[in-house]
Amino acid sequence: MGLLSLVFGWPVAPLRGVIRLGELIEEQVEREMRDPTVVRHRLEEIEAARAAGLISEEEEALEMREVLQGMMGGFGPVQPARRDEGR
Repeated sequence: MGLLSLVFGWPVAPLRGVIRLGELIEEQVEREMRDPTVVRHRLEEIEAARAAGLISEEEEALEMREVLQGMMGGFGPVQPARRDEGR
């Protein structure tokens, strides 16, 4: 049976390789998104941009939320904060 699966599985081998490569890339990205050093560096960059006047307070809050959400495993669009949330 091993020979038959080899013969019939050979045409889809490149597809399996591409799928596995995608899985490896996804795993690496997830590791980097959760690495405390990377997260801290990104948060410091956001704070520096705000201090230099390159981004507004709203943009700073949104970017920080995106970074922290990615660290905790939640990917996707981040909802803007309501004005009464921080009080």
